[in-house]
Amino acid sequence: MIRNPILRGFNPDPSICRVGADYYIATSTFEWYPGVQIHHSRDLVRWQLVKRPLERAAQLDMRGNPDSCGIWAPCLSHADGRFWLVYTDVKRYAGNFKDTHNYIVTAPAIEGPWSDPVHVNASGFDPSLFHDDDGRKWFLNMLWNHRGGSVGGQPSHPGFAGIVLQEWDAKRGQLVGEPKNIFRGSPLGLVEGPHLYKRAGWYYLTVAEGGTGYDHAVTMARSRRIDGPYELHPQVHVITSRNAPGAPLQRAGHGQIVETPAGEVYHTHLCSRPLRPDLRRSPLGRETAIQKCVWRDDGWLYLEQGGVVPALEVPAPEAGAPPAPQPQPAGYRFDGHTLPLDFQWLRTPQAERLFSLTGQALRLHGRESIGSWFEQSLVARRQEDFVFRAETELDFDPRNHQQLAGLTHYYNQNKFHLLAVTWHEVRGRVLTIFSSPADWPDGRLSFALDEPARLPAQGSVRLGMVVDHERLQCRFALPGGDWQDLGPPLDASLVSDESGRGAYGSFTGAFVGMVCCDMSGGARHADFSRFDYLPG
Repeated sequence: MIRNPILRGFNPDPSICRVGADYYIATSTFEWYPGVQIHHSRDLVRWQLVKRPLERAAQLDMRGNPDSCGIWAPCLSHADGRFWLVYTDVKRYAGNFKDTHNYIVTAPAIEGPWSDPVHVNASGFDPSLFHDDDGRKWFLNMLWNHRGGSVGGQPSHPGFAGIVLQEWDAKRGQLVGEPKNIFRGSPLGLVEGPHLYKRAGWYYLTVAEGGTGYDHAVTMARSRRIDGPYELHPQVHVITSRNAPGAPLQRAGHGQIVETPAGEVYHTHLCSRPLRPDLRRSPLGRETAIQKCVWRDDGWLYLEQGGVVPALEVPAPEAGAPPAPQPQPAGYRFDGHTLPLDFQWLRTPQAERLFSLTGQALRLHGRESIGSWFEQSLVARRQEDFVFRAETELDFDPRNHQQLAGLTHYYNQNKFHLLAVTWHEVRGRVLTIFSSPADWPDGRLSFALDEPARLPAQGSVRLGMVVDHERLQCRFALPGGDWQDLGPPLDASLVSDESGRGAYGSFTGAFVGMVCCDMSGGARHADFSRFDYLPG
């Protein structure tokens, strides 16, 4: 059986592609660098992160991009002996206006080398590329209309103006012909995330609708002509949890069809797992799941189990395939010269200004404040479990209160907890806790400690966070000493999609990692010798 979600933690907008016996899924990374996560599998059960292809300045520079902007909804495909990756770099999304630049890069293999990007258009987001069987290529994206009087709400959003189709001339590297609005969506509205699939002379269009909150859905339509008109599926939606508040996989929508070599059909989709039915907060963000489907005699695709609600377990294409491994502890010792693949940083292609590996430690060079949209030294990995411990050991010698380094549970500039070593005018080197407050987004901090805890004047210190669903406990230990709790329990649920502006305004997921800030401009560094992520 396949156990959902197949990609745990922040992995939304899954685009799936099969090449021979190999499956690949590309997911959105938003402001996290390098851009686009690509996982590989040979059985749809076990998946491994293999590449983030947007890894240099010529391909991606997100300095100044607001939170939850950056890389939206990539589409991965294979044709003409090459992989094609289409993606949006969103520079603005708040309010009526959007700045959504769409690009294409290609590579002979997933590992690369990936080309410099070709700019396609900026008329909307969620682009995809369809390779028709006559050799022609077609570019799709949702069309943004800034003239709408509202920026959210149901049953329809005037800004989501439909799905636009235009031919792509790969040799000339440009769109040709006139764009055509081929599908304006169902009555649910907020149509986005288009993908085309061809079968038996029909063009099947799957889209995401209902917004990426709890009304999200996969909608299907079909046409004999690629440019329409498209008729809606008899059920309208193929996958959705919008009328099943008790389902374990919520916010289901936005995915793509894949067919196995044996002709079995699956459909990926994003989903989330709220902490509790009565606490609709999803710190793990939007994750990737997959459902087994069947083509019925009417020529439409349906979930194999019936209905539209996604299942936690579905049959794998190969009987007897080994099950996906259970969550395992991950221990990182920074004794090499390459950052482990699990970790990312934020926005900038100039990673050398943020961190270096000395052979004994990960050295973070203090830059701007935590949450800066330009240059912050924060290196982190995804939270993948509701219950986990994160631990690190650092050596940091601050000289003023504007220098701090430590361990953070982080979502964005307004949703984080930070356990930090810093300096105090009276107490010297100290340990303190900063948090974003529940009344976000006014930007003010809350402070869990009445007074910071005094530390020895020099030497390493171990920092830890113990997270159990919505409860987070900070702790620390000195060399040779036992762990000591520090401060009261904190609200870990604040570090989630739905807190603050809600699921329609925050699109990533919780990370846990290491940070170093020097707001004095002195670039004071901190050395982190290890980092442990311990689920359960």
